[in-house]
Amino acid sequence: MKRNGQKKDNIADRALYRLFIIFGVFIRSVSRSTSTSIAHFIGNFVYDILKTRRKLVEENLARTFPEKTSIEINTIARRVYCNQAENIIEMFRLPMMRSAEDVAQVLDVDARHIFAATIDCKKGGVLVSAHFGNWELMAICGGILLAPLTVVVKRLKNHEVDRQINAWRTMLGNRIIYKGRALREGLRTLQNGGILSILGDQSDPQGVFFMEFLGRRTPVFLGPAFLALKAGVPIFVAMCRRTGGGRFIVDIEKIDISGLSTAKTDVEELARRYTKVLESYIYRYPEEWFWLHNRWKRVES
Repeated sequence: MKRNGQKKDNIADRALYRLFIIFGVFIRSVSRSTSTSIAHFIGNFVYDILKTRRKLVEENLARTFPEKTSIEINTIARRVYCNQAENIIEMFRLPMMRSAEDVAQVLDVDARHIFAATIDCKKGGVLVSAHFGNWELMAICGGILLAPLTVVVKRLKNHEVDRQINAWRTMLGNRIIYKGRALREGLRTLQNGGILSILGDQSDPQGVFFMEFLGRRTPVFLGPAFLALKAGVPIFVAMCRRTGGGRFIVDIEKIDISGLSTAKTDVEELARRYTKVLESYIYRYPEEWFWLHNRWKRVES
């Protein structure tokens, strides 16, 4: 029975992969404005008809922004779904991103102070971001404009889709590390002068460090803080957000690590500092964050 079930799963995975490839070819054959219209149709369909995690999204928004009316919450929630649909559609367009000129058509970023603190000093650095704006596009563009990045990613269940997305992520020199190997390989990357990119906004399933995040206590992943302090490298928050017309801007902020060591309390303090910066962007641009994730599912015991 198990073998038959695995066979059905494999057939379903291969079918999904073929649809994935065909849809990608179609999206790359149409204009960006057309693909954006398709994304908004999908986002509105999921919000209005499928209602996937809609209750969770609206409840989280209402708890985070108690001053907003239900109409305002619903408006933000709808934009969340449309933005996430845009992220998916834009992912299929990543193979079209080949040069600095291609990047300039969609993204504005000034990375000079990252250069000054890392590459110019021949040392590594940690970039912390969130599931905010278009994080995949930011990583690709960062690899083109800055230097090849080492990006920590989560393995997808569909291995063929996972392999294809990773091929796009690494097509211009970026490297990926799966989350389970992030500490060991990430530290080696930093010690060798590389730049490590980590999304630091999700819950740590094994974590014991809790702090306030968007008004509620939740576990926070300490990996970026530990790696930066252990390797003795600078740490930055980089947030990618939409500015309209299919364009994005990346805001970069260097986090102060002066006086901090690898002691547990210092690692936690650094995590508080960059998490507060992530939080500030989500408060200002709530429609850009991935509210579909059940961020507060774990409570302190």
